[in-house]
Amino acid sequence: MTSATLLTPARAASPDQPWSGQAARTDERAYVRSLVVLDTTILTIAVLIGYVARFGGDTPGGSKVPYVVVAPGLVVAWLISLRVLRCYDDRVLGYGADEYRRVSAASLRLAGGIAIVGYIADVGVSRGFLGISFAVGAVGLEVARFAARKRLHRARSRGAGWSRKVLVVGDTAHVLELVHTLRREPYAGYQVVGACIPDALLAPVAQRLGDVPVVGSFRGIPEAATAIGADTVAVTASGELTATRLRRLGWQLEGTGVDLVVAPALTDVAGPRIHTRPVAGLPLIHVEAPEFRGARKLVKGFVDRAASSLALTLLLPLLAVIALAIKLDSRGPVLFRQTRVGQGGREFGVYKFRTMVVNADALLAELASRNETDGLMFKMRDDPRVTRIGRLLRKWSLDELPQLVNVLFGQMSLVGPRPPLPSEVARYDGDVARRLLVKPGMTGLWQVSGRSDLSWEDGIRLDLYYVENWSLAADLTILWKTFGAVINSRGAY
Repeated sequence: MTSATLLTPARAASPDQPWSGQAARTDERAYVRSLVVLDTTILTIAVLIGYVARFGGDTPGGSKVPYVVVAPGLVVAWLISLRVLRCYDDRVLGYGADEYRRVSAASLRLAGGIAIVGYIADVGVSRGFLGISFAVGAVGLEVARFAARKRLHRARSRGAGWSRKVLVVGDTAHVLELVHTLRREPYAGYQVVGACIPDALLAPVAQRLGDVPVVGSFRGIPEAATAIGADTVAVTASGELTATRLRRLGWQLEGTGVDLVVAPALTDVAGPRIHTRPVAGLPLIHVEAPEFRGARKLVKGFVDRAASSLALTLLLPLLAVIALAIKLDSRGPVLFRQTRVGQGGREFGVYKFRTMVVNADALLAELASRNETDGLMFKMRDDPRVTRIGRLLRKWSLDELPQLVNVLFGQMSLVGPRPPLPSEVARYDGDVARRLLVKPGMTGLWQVSGRSDLSWEDGIRLDLYYVENWSLAADLTILWKTFGAVINSRGAY
């Protein structure tokens, strides 16, 4: 299974039409400038809201504090805090959670610093003014960064927007694997524009690895990067790239404006499980074991049951309406109970609203040849077994609401891998069987990444990634993204 520290091309590159590294840097600076303007606007609005909410727009009577100076000063100090904590660093912009963490840290540290200084110096600035300003500003900055990132992602998916131009270096097999990995997420902003392979693998004619042009060997990596306008060199595994040669490559790239990135063979491991420790000049990567039990698991179970209980109570009228619609639409039971395999290989009955005709299982053999997915699942866009109301329920994922009962009983979780059928589990190999180490979920990475549009391999990869790297924060993020996936009906059929 593979994952990535780097990601994909949205446009093809060729040696005849090299990418301009300078143009990429220009786009990057333009994006950073737009973020500075956006942050300044948000902070100015936050300070104005704090002032109006506290003083009603009037000059505070009896106060010796010059708010006409304090308010702009707070905005400037906030921007400096964002700069000091490197919230405009191109290495964190546009992808991953580190950008949001840094923005939050900048707001919290500034608020803490002002509170300490105000207490020591006994400055009479209104705490209500500061509190409201910081609350509005901190939330506003995060929302603005999210909106800016989504706009950038859409541009990158179209082949536009600020992106890095990547030269991949390594053995042929590893280069192909890394390129495949990078191309899974075009919105991350890494466009592969060329590859360098060992001298022994070079041919006298122009070569391509897939659609990636081979632009040189290990002897001329900096020259190759300059020739195609790459601003990032991504080094993957190769027997010829020893530690000494890699160190020298770093020296050769100094002052060129080209970044060096090393893609380790260790993949599909999230950042919180990885710790780097330098030993004798060697950066050793320590990987923590996945957590399948303990206090965090207890908290997750409590949250699952509490949330499912609340959701069932609030959604009871909707559930009744759906049940009536199913009953009026076609003959048969309202609920469909199917045997699935849960944590530890234990079978249980998963509940769903019935979306197919009553003899759907008997008709499956006749439709087997029309399966539109690979792997062990059956998926078909225009499945004739689906009822009229069933298509509507599937479009909005309303047929899965009864699974809240499974969550309440502790058989499922709100977030987790897709619950498999016993027939699928019987054909699992050793790697895929790791999906059974955690409870299956009503939603998961597979749900927010395309659902039925995913290939079998990609669905399994996402499930295994979740199993290895789950966290409560990730669960909240997936739940949030699920609403967007449902509203857009991505991969729903």
